[in-house]
Amino acid sequence: MTDASLTQVRRAARKRRIVYRHSVFIRLTHWINVLCLSILFMSGLQIFNAHPALYLGSKSRFDHPILQIASNADATRGETTILGRTFDTTGLLGLFKGEGEPLERAFPPALTLPSYQDLATGRRWHFSFAWLLVANGVLALIYGLASGHLRKDVAPAWRDLRAIPKSIIEHARLRFSKGEEALRYNPLQKLAYAVILFLVLPVIVLAGLAMSPGMDAAAPWLPALFGGRQSARTVHFILAFSLVAFVIIHLAMVILTGPLNNLRSMITGRYAVEGEDR
Repeated sequence: MTDASLTQVRRAARKRRIVYRHSVFIRLTHWINVLCLSILFMSGLQIFNAHPALYLGSKSRFDHPILQIASNADATRGETTILGRTFDTTGLLGLFKGEGEPLERAFPPALTLPSYQDLATGRRWHFSFAWLLVANGVLALIYGLASGHLRKDVAPAWRDLRAIPKSIIEHARLRFSKGEEALRYNPLQKLAYAVILFLVLPVIVLAGLAMSPGMDAAAPWLPALFGGRQSARTVHFILAFSLVAFVIIHLAMVILTGPLNNLRSMITGRYAVEGEDR
């Protein structure tokens, strides 16, 4: 092999190498989370469709919802009311027109589990996978603390917080980490994961428990923590959609930074590190 060929081989090796990025446990808990959150979201919309309105306080004030999704009186259009302002959302929310009779439902059947209106079945799906999510989260927390993954890779340090403005600008310009830096979470990732793991998910679980009559009897302080059961339901709903927003942004970043490489790393654990010429 000539010197020129050897140089090219060395450069290629520097440009791309395969590393073992995610452990089996991390990958397993990740996909369990994906399954649980998907089913929880769809069954949660099924539950919401049974009473498509949100309130503040401990009781349902039917004449003063902060959010209501329904059809109008003569079932000719879908209407979404937010803080007293009503918007026509026919075909998106409230009412769906097809070849047969209009379907009056807050969220469309394609997004609910089951697709037909069945509150009891939706609740069973929701509660079953809620406990699976909690169990999976507890195991992931124990693993993260024992392995140091949470402290080293997720929890943002002070230097990460100071670097957030710069990270926002880089993301806005679609400039993402390369090489060895791609193996570490950037400041925005750390902040987002920390907020989801240590704030959003715990609060959404507590809000869900606050809506349970059984839990209310055992821990009456729980609904009071949110200002009442209806407020807990509202918090639960809002945080559920904040998770949806997080997932959408997460998927967008996966696509922008290399979907095949990212997906392979979360399935096999192996990730291709792209280097730079020297």
